[in-house]
Amino acid sequence: MKTRVFQIYVVINVLFVTISTAQNYRIENAIGVYGGLTQFNIDTDNFVTEKGDGWIVGMAATVDLPHRWYNVSYNIQLGENKTGIAALRPLGSQSEFVDYKIFTAQIALVGHLKLINKHLTLDAGPMLQYNSDLNLEDETKETYIIDGYNSIRANDISEISNFNVNATIGLTTGFDNLKFRAQYIYGFTNILGKLNDKTFSETLDFKGNQNMLVFSAMVVF
Repeated sequence: MKTRVFQIYVVINVLFVTISTAQNYRIENAIGVYGGLTQFNIDTDNFVTEKGDGWIVGMAATVDLPHRWYNVSYNIQLGENKTGIAALRPLGSQSEFVDYKIFTAQIALVGHLKLINKHLTLDAGPMLQYNSDLNLEDETKETYIIDGYNSIRANDISEISNFNVNATIGLTTGFDNLKFRAQYIYGFTNILGKLNDKTFSETLDFKGNQNMLVFSAMVVF
């Protein structure tokens, strides 16, 4: 009888410790929906470029680890961005920026370093991106000659690399249900690499890395 009572006592204590530990180290999950504005550009020596404005929407699934100094989130975001590339009218001498649109779909695994608990975090992580070609906003400018070249037209450079690897770094601040995020995205892969598969009368080596600033607000559930 004493043995049975002792066994019950041990089981109760184990359960109590287990429940207490689970409560102390409870993992909290949250879903966030966000939207914001972007500035997009391509860093390259091949073209003269200009930053363009755009928009972004996304969703984040956050795993909050209260007993750790970091959180982790999985992000999916869609956006439409713009950039300008200098070109000249046929037989013209004064260049102007021809505007292109590019659609992006990105997935990212982001770690959030807790600077001030959950109210201010330093964010960083890898990102995979699918993007569209560069689409001319004004098709009447497709015969413009890209600045610095003799025969490359504005519509000749639309077919860029559609899959890219990026990195993101930024800051997130706010409260449990509303957060604001500033994010910088840099492309490690050559987004202009696909242009090297085309045949131009001028021998070229196209290289370019995208960069993007994102300012967004997030509602957390």
